[in-house]
Amino acid sequence: MLSLYFVPVLLVSSGLLTYTWQLFACFILSGFGMAGIGMGIMHDAIHGTYSSNAGINKLLGYTLNMVGANANVWRVQHNVLHHSFTNIHEGDDDINAPAFLRFSPNVKKNKLHAYQQWYTWFFYGLSTLSWVTTKDFIRLNRYHKMGLIKGKNSYRNHFLKILGWKVVYFAFTLGLPLIFSPFGFWEILLAFFALHFVTGLCISLVFQTAHIMPDVVFPVADENGMIEGERLVHQLVTTCNYAPKSRIFSWMIGGLNYQVEHHLFPDICHVHYRHIAPIVKKTAAEFQLPYYSKKSFFEALKAHFQMLHHLGTVETVPVKS
Repeated sequence: MLSLYFVPVLLVSSGLLTYTWQLFACFILSGFGMAGIGMGIMHDAIHGTYSSNAGINKLLGYTLNMVGANANVWRVQHNVLHHSFTNIHEGDDDINAPAFLRFSPNVKKNKLHAYQQWYTWFFYGLSTLSWVTTKDFIRLNRYHKMGLIKGKNSYRNHFLKILGWKVVYFAFTLGLPLIFSPFGFWEILLAFFALHFVTGLCISLVFQTAHIMPDVVFPVADENGMIEGERLVHQLVTTCNYAPKSRIFSWMIGGLNYQVEHHLFPDICHVHYRHIAPIVKKTAAEFQLPYYSKKSFFEALKAHFQMLHHLGTVETVPVKS
């Protein structure tokens, strides 16, 4: 995945390619590599599960910085908020969306939402473009105000590090091709857009089809921010697996088709999910708890489409855990 990300951009920057289709082919391949880094390398590393060596995890966590985002901000957004407040409106940043998207029945519905099952996919493709430009700075500011990133100096240092890494990222993906390749500015900019559209679509579809589904629930916190029930049960009722028998697909997306196992045991490396999944499923059945799973990724996408339509057309009553 690292090679799939770096090599095509370096090939473009070598000046050896002269056809526009070659430029786009390389940047699209790099987009798949970027998505692979996000799902198969940095995700485990920032969870501390890629290796038993903390130094290796920290080092590989920086692969997220290399693709334009920030490991420290993502650690708060994903490890702290998403895993602690899964499917909880205003708690889980994965379902907190702009006003034209409705990912939770606890969000007020507007007229635009009636069409979101058609246009959401386009905005999925833009998600990482937002990530590498503004989202990290916006979240850093919000998390600092929430007390999740503490101290004036800490905030300043985080800001400068984010800015520095983004300069490196844009210098690699845009600067080198602009300087050393024969392609024009607009050609490279459009290819860069294609790269991010592929990355954003891949990552969004993998993560969103695990939680925005017809079967799962969207709990509501009480006035003190507390959720009723047990943490492991909460993860079972808010998460869905898909394509459990597809070994190749599972490798490509870093085992994230086993989202149930990942949310129950985020401190276990993804290579073990398929081995513990039968145990989790059997135990859930023993205690009469749900274990949601779709047979294929296509089936999961279809169900996700249906859920987007449901959220866009039905004023759903908020569900408590």
